Amino acid sequence: MTTSAETTPAVPPPGTPFDGRGKRIGIFVVAYNAESQIEKTLARIPEDIWRAIEVLWVVDDCSHDETVEKALSFGRWREKIVVLRNRVRQQYGGDQKIGCQYALDHGLDVVVTLHADGKYAPERLADLLSPAVAGQARVVVGSRMLKRGDAVRGGMPRYKYLGNMVLTKIQNSLSGLSLTEFHSGYRAYSAAFLADVPFWENSDDWHFDSQVLLQAAQTGEKIVEVPIPTYYGDEISRVNGVVYGFHCVATSVGYFLQRKGILYSRKFDVALRGRHYFEKFNDPASSHSLILERLGREGLAGKRVLELGVGDASLTKRMAEMGALVDGVEIDSRAAGLAGPFCKNVYVGDLDAIETILPDAEYDIVVAADVLEHVKDPEFVLSKLKKYLKRGGPLVVSLPNVANFYVRFSLLIGRFPYYRKGLLDRTHLHFFTLRSAERMLWKTGWLVEERAVSAIPLPVVFPFVVKPPFHVALRAFHGLTRLMKGLLAYQGIYFCRNPNKSDLL
Repeated sequence: MTTSAETTPAVPPPGTPFDGRGKRIGIFVVAYNAESQIEKTLARIPEDIWRAIEVLWVVDDCSHDETVEKALSFGRWREKIVVLRNRVRQQYGGDQKIGCQYALDHGLDVVVTLHADGKYAPERLADLLSPAVAGQARVVVGSRMLKRGDAVRGGMPRYKYLGNMVLTKIQNSLSGLSLTEFHSGYRAYSAAFLADVPFWENSDDWHFDSQVLLQAAQTGEKIVEVPIPTYYGDEISRVNGVVYGFHCVATSVGYFLQRKGILYSRKFDVALRGRHYFEKFNDPASSHSLILERLGREGLAGKRVLELGVGDASLTKRMAEMGALVDGVEIDSRAAGLAGPFCKNVYVGDLDAIETILPDAEYDIVVAADVLEHVKDPEFVLSKLKKYLKRGGPLVVSLPNVANFYVRFSLLIGRFPYYRKGLLDRTHLHFFTLRSAERMLWKTGWLVEERAVSAIPLPVVFPFVVKPPFHVALRAFHGLTRLMKGLLAYQGIYFCRNPNKSDLL
């Protein structure tokens, strides 16, 4: 996916008062031992910008000097200033995460990042904010390289200038972008963009900024660049240029490998703009592949199927192609729209209130794939499903196995890391082992006839393993998963029946 970089945004003429257009705007200041500069930097912010913004928050990364006191005592606009002081050092990327999260938590529309040392000209805040406020772009970058030669004339050492140019060229070629500078920390973001990207997955180090641009590339954002002056004063550089350069190239290579389908990284899993699930049919041992294979043996042509939680609609589409008449239930209206072309009906609502969502109807098959772990009361939902499935009809359920070795190892080292997807999806409300999931099904009156397990989705992390000759190793891993279910199974898959009256005698 290629993302264009716009370098000629509509910027108001000099002297035009900044118009915030009713947007809630904030300035985020990164500070560390900036006692001698922070007051000067804040004083350089134009009066019309101060009037337009809602808040300016300083993230102080455990400064050893009077940075916090200087910020809190600043001039007539101090009522708009908030200082967040880290208890432990978070480093530059960690400070950025805290600052971005503050913008989301406080419902701001646009945020601009500013460094406390004055390296980036506060006088140009309007130039960065205007395209974001006007909706021309959700990512705006202040570039010192748009006008060749200005950076050196502004005091940038030639070795830094050349290093910046070379690194940017390498990163452009790997990312498909066409930026004049990857390494400016002077940015404006819309809060909607920040909400779309997993910035908490990014590094705590200085290359956090590069990773955000790569995430923008993955979402297909138009990135606007505006020219800014270069200023090198008496600030202390805390960046190791060699290490920084290595990290920038390494993270860009990682992004390139993901674009080419060779590796997978959670931080760049943002191409679908908030869609939650990944395509599972490229792995023959995934839950969706195993479910579809089993339902194919059951026979889908002409059958009425109720699918709970359509997700990305990939399973919905394939069942419809096999002749099923599918009704879907989905809490997310966007996902419901994806399933619409493949369903007779799509009901939007919360499964915890299933009886208020579905009309009285009887289905031949019910599929609850990767959904019950998201509802508040899965036992209630399972108990109510019987009224919608004919006697003797099949119910298919897949649930994640929290006893997988990855989770066990994480707990062993004191971690329980929530993610956007997977076994520790942050939207999971319940966790199951293979045994506890089956016990829940028996407890709610379902007859469990067959069991299967899905393997850890290696093709998601290493897409090349589905191709020869690596597919041999993949099949061996699938076999090992079936032998060591409790430890290696990613999900348990249960093929159940709604009991006939004879089953209850």
